[in-house]
Amino acid sequence: MAGGVIQGASSGGRRGKRRKGGAKPMSEINVTPFVDVMLVLLIIFMVAAPLLTVGVPVELPKTAASALPTEQEEPLTITIEASGQLSIQNTEIEDDALIGRLRAIAAERDNDKVFLRADGAIPYERVVQVMGALNKGGFSNIGLVTDTGGPSLDGQDG
Repeated sequence: MAGGVIQGASSGGRRGKRRKGGAKPMSEINVTPFVDVMLVLLIIFMVAAPLLTVGVPVELPKTAASALPTEQEEPLTITIEASGQLSIQNTEIEDDALIGRLRAIAAERDNDKVFLRADGAIPYERVVQVMGALNKGGFSNIGLVTDTGGPSLDGQDG
């Protein structure tokens, strides 16, 4: 890898003269393979990073609101799918077990922020019921997740 041979005519050592055309070892480090490996790893992580988001597919409603600033702790995400199924992060959960699980999670977390992702086809009543369960489970800072580009209610589309 890093070894090589340099052809040279001069000796320059203590052991006497080398024969003409003798080879001495190359002492420089070849960094090209290292750079190649780092670039490949960079590309792999750039492709893989967007795939690490919450993976429950829902059709989010569109609004003109801007995105919330990001936190250092991974945000807790509750998802209501179009079928009405609840999920905490990527784990499906039954309605009657939601509050108990939320209380256990709230005891382990530093902040009370939770993001609620609800399919646009879900009735408002169901969303409010889940918000009440989130509040009862110890989460009072609830952010509703939407897609951007929706109507802004001022006569212009976002």
